[in-house]
Amino acid sequence: MKIIKGDNVRVMSGKDRGKTGTVSAAFPATGKIAIEGVNVFRKNARPKRQGEKGQVVEVSRPMFASKVMLVCPNCKEPTRAGTRTEGSRKVRYCKKCKSNI
Repeated sequence: MKIIKGDNVRVMSGKDRGKTGTVSAAFPATGKIAIEGVNVFRKNARPKRQGEKGQVVEVSRPMFASKVMLVCPNCKEPTRAGTRTEGSRKVRYCKKCKSNI
């Protein structure tokens, strides 16, 4: 998986197609990512204390990383990420404008 926490991504398919957001968590074992403000579901929360009311909370659920594309910070376009070695480091780069991400 070439998307990591903190990346800016655009959703390419599904109910939230076209939305952009920042990755808040990545789960490489399952191939999913959580994006702030995208794939939001409403959940009923029980009251925590005596006399408090229950409420409806909006929660961002993880979605498959294959449904999103990385947005290049340089060219501002959705792109695929490639890897190359510069010296002894492995860096990601934009496949469209060839700049480092």
